[in-house]
Amino acid sequence: MTLREQLYRAGTYLRHLFTSWNTGGEGIHSPYLFYLVRMLIYDQNRYYCWNDIEQQRRRLLRSRETIRVVDYGTGGRTVEGEPEATERRLCDIAATSLEQARVGQVLFRLVCYLGHVQQRPLRIVELGTSLGITTAYLAAADSRNSVVTYEGSEALLEQAREVWRRLKIDNIRTVPGNIDETLLRTPARVNIIGLGDEAPIDIAYLDANHTYEATMRYYTHLAQRAQAHSIYIVDDIHHSEQMARAWREIGQREEVSTTMDFYHFGLVFFDPHYMKRHYKLRM
Repeated sequence: MTLREQLYRAGTYLRHLFTSWNTGGEGIHSPYLFYLVRMLIYDQNRYYCWNDIEQQRRRLLRSRETIRVVDYGTGGRTVEGEPEATERRLCDIAATSLEQARVGQVLFRLVCYLGHVQQRPLRIVELGTSLGITTAYLAAADSRNSVVTYEGSEALLEQAREVWRRLKIDNIRTVPGNIDETLLRTPARVNIIGLGDEAPIDIAYLDANHTYEATMRYYTHLAQRAQAHSIYIVDDIHHSEQMARAWREIGQREEVSTTMDFYHFGLVFFDPHYMKRHYKLRM
């Protein structure tokens, strides 16, 4: 990380700290969003599966195993233009790429809450599997839910599958390969492998290529499958100036009614009954 990037992130964090509020949801007009925020931030209940998932995180953080990782997002390129594979230790990947435990646990609560409201299994799409810890939080909330996760590196997917095997999670389907090809290859039907051509996406988690162009490309594609009840999560919205720009533009889209900025990630809502508001909240 360059000095400019470090200064940018420090500045955005301080700005968020002083401009966000943590009032337990007070000031949020929609009762649905009010209770959602209350649950995401203030629910103190711990779930048995969290300890198991975090045990897998600790295992990965201790592992000195080396794998060859292909990074379609920010990695280098060979002479032929193909992404270059690099040798990386699992402990290093886990230390730099895995989402924080509290973020995964907020996502777990989000899946629980939406499942309770909808009273049916949910359809969840994740872009950027990495080592599968966040995917485990998304899938463990309810074994009836369908989770489809996209990852460019097959080596990372192999490690993620081992995590899910140890956790006995079997409601996850993986899609390996360049997301620009595996997700966007049938834009007319917006086909999400394993979910059917017409079924709406209940929850989408975007944590893949952290550039403005890729984020807007993926969001625009997935937004065609959003309905009023859908909730989309955009990760690392203050990761860089590019991601901050993408987050601002997503909030201005016509189909978006409300957004919530939790600094580490942002929530996007599509219900037209909500007021057009952009909240900044502390976790």
